[in-house]
Amino acid sequence: MDIAQSRRKENIAEYILYLWQIEDLLRSLQFSPEAIYSQFVAPRNLTEEQQNIFLMWYMDIAALLREEGKESAGHLDHTLHLIADMHNLHLQLMQLPVGAQYRAVVARLEPYLPTLRNVLAKGNVSDTELCFRALYAAMLYRIKGGGDSAINDTLEYISPVIGALTAMYHKVERGEINLFED
Repeated sequence: MDIAQSRRKENIAEYILYLWQIEDLLRSLQFSPEAIYSQFVAPRNLTEEQQNIFLMWYMDIAALLREEGKESAGHLDHTLHLIADMHNLHLQLMQLPVGAQYRAVVARLEPYLPTLRNVLAKGNVSDTELCFRALYAAMLYRIKGGGDSAINDTLEYISPVIGALTAMYHKVERGEINLFED
């Protein structure tokens, strides 16, 4: 909970990936309150009140996954809406003068998008969601001990795009940049 809150403020991309990881971990624990407590809450040095708050936060995510019919797969609508917001910003940056540097970063990724789409996308997903899926797949692959050069090559092009988009997202969110100024 505390990690998610700080990531949401500091790096929206890390926040999304963190929540996706929490979703998968909750599924692996079969949404069991006892397992969630023993794995996520008990190891921390928290007061009893804080333990209850943390457990409820995890249980709220589990409840949302159930409500949305995503007990076995899929991502919370909340994160998908954030990605849609980021994709809308991406589309604006691809058109507006303020996005010139961003377009240069995206141009290096564009040749890889069809291959990524073939491998990772079932159905119609935005390029932004496709990038998040690739980042998450790479993260899971690395957790499992993989070190494939294709993953490294792909991330070399995706990470700068998501990094630049995230930076612009936060600047717009904080009012530090006006997309429509010349």
